[in-house]
Amino acid sequence: MIIIETMKREHLADNFVYHVFTKSIAGYCIFRDNLDYARMIDLIRYYRLEKPPTKFSAYIKLKDRDRFFSKYCSEKEKIVDIVAYCMMPTHLHVALRQLKSSGVSIFMGNVLNSYTRYFNTRYDRKGPLWQSRFKHVAVESNEQLSHLTRYIHLNPVTEHLCEDPGAWAYSSYKEYMGELTGTVCTEDYRLFPTPSAYRDFVFDQKEYQRSLAHLKYLYLE
Repeated sequence: MIIIETMKREHLADNFVYHVFTKSIAGYCIFRDNLDYARMIDLIRYYRLEKPPTKFSAYIKLKDRDRFFSKYCSEKEKIVDIVAYCMMPTHLHVALRQLKSSGVSIFMGNVLNSYTRYFNTRYDRKGPLWQSRFKHVAVESNEQLSHLTRYIHLNPVTEHLCEDPGAWAYSSYKEYMGELTGTVCTEDYRLFPTPSAYRDFVFDQKEYQRSLAHLKYLYLE
């Protein structure tokens, strides 16, 4: 378990966790099918690395990507830790811990630019895809981190895309439930003793609504 330092930071500082949010231009649908969502997950996994040993075009052809990361994704080779994520049809939420100077900015630039190139090529489109530079806010405590991951994982439920966050395949919720192998997120940030305890916390709607107002600035939307 990693304890979050209790100091608000307006700039992107090393060893701090940030909620990072970005959305498409004019509510444009940027994830249209499973291939699009899978591409973004691959980009998030790949660009954690400071100096990937192979180009992304070669990486996506690998049959055993889990083996690739077990070999190359050590702590010293990453610029960010992925704490949680959720991809929605028009926007993206990621909780990141910056491990190296400018890690969050470099990571987000690589991910968003690469996805734009992929999307524009696939759909015969030109021009920018994202509304503006990503928004970010620092997480000040473990309590806030818990509320933030719940908020991220409940996004598809809040927007009536599903009734159970476990039914949404494009977030880290199933990782938190221990239902996936070859995961994206670093387990050190999971602050509940068991997956079932976290599930109870996520489904505690009364507490969620109460925290939503108290921690509104964390949510960025």
